[in-house]
Amino acid sequence: MTSYEIRSLVLGHLQRGGQPTPTDRILATRFGSAAVRAIENGETNVMVAIQANRIITVPLSEAVANRKQVPLDSDVILSAREIGISFGD
Repeated sequence: MTSYEIRSLVLGHLQRGGQPTPTDRILATRFGSAAVRAIENGETNVMVAIQANRIITVPLSEAVANRKQVPLDSDVILSAREIGISFGD
């Protein structure tokens, strides 16, 4: 209908953000290990987070207690809109 060729594709890792760096891989390992330790320790309803370079668990209720908003005029929002991302408004 638009006279443009349209293709569907599944975004791969490189398209989403590039190859992971060694730091990315180490952080992912630390998060994964901490999540397994939390399960082994019987912790439930928590998420792992990094705080001052330490991996900690945070109760989900605490993580979602305060809404964290990005200002509508921030460059992140403006850039997203410019490339066609819709926020439903």
